[in-house]
Amino acid sequence: MQDNHLLFKIGSLIRDGDKIGIIYREIKSGTWTEEPLFNWRTNYEIYYDDGSVCVMGSDTIQRLVDSGKIELIEGGKNDPLP
Repeated sequence: MQDNHLLFKIGSLIRDGDKIGIIYREIKSGTWTEEPLFNWRTNYEIYYDDGSVCVMGSDTIQRLVDSGKIELIEGGKNDPLP
């Protein structure tokens, strides 16, 4: 199953509250077959300036960007998925 969200570019900087993060890795849907939570959506690994790491689904990032809770500082979005 493929989601209908836009993909975020690797290397994009984000502001998440008072933290700055970088989208470090894309985990495409279906690539982690041993972990069922990661089989049905695209996830992103985000490294924050305080040393924390977060794996967040594309739908969650999109919702947080749309609501203004996460701001894209640099980079942007690729073309929508087919």
